[in-house]
Amino acid sequence: MYEQESHSLLNDILDDLKPEIIRQDLRHFYTRLGANFYAIYSLFYNLYGHREDFKPQMLSLVETMAKGYINRSAELEKVDIERERDHNWFLSQKWVGMALYTNGFADNLGDLVNKTPYFMELGINMVHIMPILKCPIGKSDGGYAISDFRQIDERVGNLDDLALVSKDFRKRDILLVLDIVLNHTSDEHEWAQKAMQGEQRYQEYYFTFDTREIPDMFEQTMPQIFPETDPGNFTWNEDMQKWVMTVFHDYQWDLNYGNPRVFIEMLDIILFWANQGVDVLRLDAVAFLWKKIGTSCQNERNAHLILQLLKDCCQVTAPGVLFIAEAIVAPVEVIKYFGEDAIIAKECEIAYNATFMALLWDGIATHNAKLLYQGLKNLPAKLERATWLNYVRCHDDIGFGFDDSDVRAAGYEPYAHRQFLIDYFSGQFDASPARGEVFMRDEITGDARICGSLASLVGLEAGIENNDQELINSAISRIILVHSLILSFGGIPLLYNGDAIGVVNDYSYRDDDGKSDDNRWIHRPKINWERAELRKKQGSIEFVLFNAMKKMIAIRKETSAFADFNNREILDTDNEHLLCYMRFDHLRPSERILVVANFDSSPQYLDLDRINNRGINLHGQKIDLYTGSKPAQLENRIVLSPYQFYWLTTI
Repeated sequence: MYEQESHSLLNDILDDLKPEIIRQDLRHFYTRLGANFYAIYSLFYNLYGHREDFKPQMLSLVETMAKGYINRSAELEKVDIERERDHNWFLSQKWVGMALYTNGFADNLGDLVNKTPYFMELGINMVHIMPILKCPIGKSDGGYAISDFRQIDERVGNLDDLALVSKDFRKRDILLVLDIVLNHTSDEHEWAQKAMQGEQRYQEYYFTFDTREIPDMFEQTMPQIFPETDPGNFTWNEDMQKWVMTVFHDYQWDLNYGNPRVFIEMLDIILFWANQGVDVLRLDAVAFLWKKIGTSCQNERNAHLILQLLKDCCQVTAPGVLFIAEAIVAPVEVIKYFGEDAIIAKECEIAYNATFMALLWDGIATHNAKLLYQGLKNLPAKLERATWLNYVRCHDDIGFGFDDSDVRAAGYEPYAHRQFLIDYFSGQFDASPARGEVFMRDEITGDARICGSLASLVGLEAGIENNDQELINSAISRIILVHSLILSFGGIPLLYNGDAIGVVNDYSYRDDDGKSDDNRWIHRPKINWERAELRKKQGSIEFVLFNAMKKMIAIRKETSAFADFNNREILDTDNEHLLCYMRFDHLRPSERILVVANFDSSPQYLDLDRINNRGINLHGQKIDLYTGSKPAQLENRIVLSPYQFYWLTTI
């Protein structure tokens, strides 16, 4: 394939563009299109070049990008240009996020604007509003079964409400994050409905089969996502008299990205939301985008090509918009969603650091950092212009998908250790104060995940119920400890709604017919704003937690070493209870921050001589950025209380 060939095709496409597109001022669009077209052409050809309709589909692709550009406001175009000039803007330490359900944090989108002072008070300047697109009642999968990609669910608001939120956020320099579900639609989506009515065009948007022959071939290697409630990966549809691929739930039909029309439709949807003022798009279930018989149908090479193509196309129309990859897969796989081929394209600038999250929970349960150290030491290096989304808790379940070799290196047997973690966090282990629930146990493999709020999983709920002040204090310390790590590790920290004030499990989901079969709703509560006011009452649990978080966030924003430029070194302390790493300013490497955290319920010490012997110079007087005081020190050993952390700098 020659570059001249792609340029020749581009000339033909520009000649064939619709008159209403040609008449527009497309100066910046043409500049970006010319710069990116060879990559776009190459990727589109790789995916769809075998099709007879390749050239008309290529024309449709360019027209979709052009229409998206024409519909982009002057204000958003200005943001694009500013972010192109400062292309590493999102690697700054100033960004701190929060994830929330609209009607869990506010009454609706309109009311969310009234709650932005809470974000400002805490220091949050990136807000991930969990899925708000139109979905069926009762068959919504928590908002991820979309029946209309261009409409907001009327239960939370409408497009005008979102415009108000976007305007308010932009005025306050808060990034707006929204979900786009790429892998599937609801069976109530217009495309699925037309497919059921017999329209061949829309049946080709999905994977539909007359017999079980091909589905059975897929099933031989495809794992089950929800083995308890939705076993298998195909559902029989009576209307079509066909089998439909439904990897997640029987009402969620998987899209067929082997069809270029599907790709172009989804690109158009992405650009539509970019033009509503969304700064960051969280792309859901990206690991599942390409299906191939004989594989797990996850992490396929063509799934990466699709993401690269989406990124290149978005780079032409709305280059200020970032992508988050929602790929909860092994570290060696997740790193690929940043993009492996820098010549062609990157894929997503941000990816969930699910490994770090799971390792933190291991540290909580074991009271040591053996597996945490091992896993982080082997976490693959990311690309320069990419960053992690670091989190302790999210809307989903907690899985323990560690690398088995890391588990063994930490001295555990993988299967037995995972069973211990499941028992610990579900409260079945004698010494555990956790109040979690087991999610989706696979009776064949024994695998399971855990649901529960952060506060309940670390013992705060049990401490309050039993009026056990010691347990309450240790739970508070653990909440602060794990947040000190996501705030200092390198990447964008993402807090979860309620964690800053210690919200415990919400068991009311059991009485809701639409939620009772999904215990993930136990950690998706509606915030109690009366209780949230206790954050202003000195001595309350809410006050202690909120002000600790607020203080850490403020310090983070002023500490350039906490920006994310691959400027972190994991350190071996020879103390299994401690996690320790060095952060340094990438422009001034001599400016360093030593982060150390004690996961044990007993005091521990950090031997500075051992670290100095490894080439890390820690001589000089040290000060803790968080407390503003010198650390407790005995000779050349720094002492840490139970669940204490330090952010140490030399003065």
